[in-house]
Amino acid sequence: MKKDCQILWFKKDLRIFDHKPLFEASKTFIPTIPIYIFETNYWKQPFSSKRHWYFIHDCLLDLDKQLKSINSELFVFRDDIIKVLKTINKMFNLKSMYAHEETSNLWTYERDKKVIEWCNLNEVKFHEFPTNGVIRKLKNRNNWSKLRNKRMSEELYKKPQSLKTLKNAFMTNIPSKNDKVFEKGLIASYQKGGRKRGIALINNFLNKNLDNYLKHISGPSLSEKFCSRLSPHLTHGTISVKEVYKLIDKHKKECDLLRISYNKRSLSAFRSRLSWRCHFIQKLEDQPLIENTCMHIAYEGMRSKSPDKRKFEAWKSGKTGFPFIDACMRYLIYHGWITFRMRAMLTSFASYDLWIDWRKSGYVLAKLFTDYEPGIHYSQLQMQSGVTGINTLRIYNPIKQSMEHDIDGVFIKKWVPELKKVPISFIHEPWKMNLETQINCNCLLEKNYPKPIIDHKKAIQVARQKISEIRKKDGFKVNAKKVFEKHGSRKNKSKINHISSRGQLSLFT
Repeated sequence: MKKDCQILWFKKDLRIFDHKPLFEASKTFIPTIPIYIFETNYWKQPFSSKRHWYFIHDCLLDLDKQLKSINSELFVFRDDIIKVLKTINKMFNLKSMYAHEETSNLWTYERDKKVIEWCNLNEVKFHEFPTNGVIRKLKNRNNWSKLRNKRMSEELYKKPQSLKTLKNAFMTNIPSKNDKVFEKGLIASYQKGGRKRGIALINNFLNKNLDNYLKHISGPSLSEKFCSRLSPHLTHGTISVKEVYKLIDKHKKECDLLRISYNKRSLSAFRSRLSWRCHFIQKLEDQPLIENTCMHIAYEGMRSKSPDKRKFEAWKSGKTGFPFIDACMRYLIYHGWITFRMRAMLTSFASYDLWIDWRKSGYVLAKLFTDYEPGIHYSQLQMQSGVTGINTLRIYNPIKQSMEHDIDGVFIKKWVPELKKVPISFIHEPWKMNLETQINCNCLLEKNYPKPIIDHKKAIQVARQKISEIRKKDGFKVNAKKVFEKHGSRKNKSKINHISSRGQLSLFT
């Protein structure tokens, strides 16, 4: 007679602390099989990359150690989830499965529907639990903030003392970081994963870097040091958003008790960004199709889905002829992270200057971002590309951004070494150098460094004109209001019904 068992399915929740599915599974008397699925088809998708796997690989090694501390172990299967479920059910009497809800790509959305269908057909109870501040089956956004805040105020789930398990039930291994499913080549630099590193980062941020957070949050030079760098840990769940809130509150209370000064504005800003994080992921939860469909339907077809190859390749490789754009892209390629403003600038340049469809540029960036979070990624891509219908256009001037955030060109010269001898007076606009200056600084335009691939002023004039024409179309305002009702922030309800003369809601979301 087959033994009874239940599955604990880890997805983007690679921890055992504040983990409700684990907490609930541990309360039963049925042996639990903790699993993670290395889904090869997922890793072949245009948004996935080896850089993501490098981080996850570290997390899985750490997760296995965590599970061993409660007398269990992690089984990592390399297969389709349905095949894995069939295998386990054939060997054991699979009674139930525990997992967190997941808001991710359409690929995982369709996969999860197949899992639910299989469980129903095979009389396996599938227990799914909410994660972070995303509310499933939300009717509208009117009470979302209240519901989210209530969830964030709940107590953390402690890790169980022990988990009844079926040890050595399967012989599995974590695929290597350079598994054959990935493209060949090493990652130059990557952020290491695992819960211990996540906890160390938040503690270091609160105790050492918080005071300088707002001062350096935008520029690329010092943001790496003074930002929390917690985003990939939140993405892959080595630490929960709720736990971060608790650590923030604990830090604040300790400082107040000991009368230690701290930057309240920075702390408030960091808390706000945690809220924004859930706000944007909620958009994808409410409308999974925003991964590949414009929020406002009028913008579909505005940009060609086959961009100019020369411009696209120049943007991807950091060879556009705009020093700050190129420096930021090369930094991102190397590190897998860059501050939010620079991400917005890179997207803006691709979307408005080069007129590249956000879906094309989006997949390039998705592969590069270690902290690729679909809910934030696609919402922000659409915002920064001007296709939501409810957000003010934010077209970044690369020269202005360069002068504001790298006035002496230190960052540019580090990441675009072709320009290291260019005088500061020309570092932001090297195309203004005469031939003699180019020779003297060993930087001949078109030979050592390209001329700008686009005229910024002319490009954005054309972009504004095209977008303006769409906004004037019949029904635009009606559809914009529908988009807002579904996705807009409710911070200022008085503006819900206000549509500006440009045909967009005059409210930042």
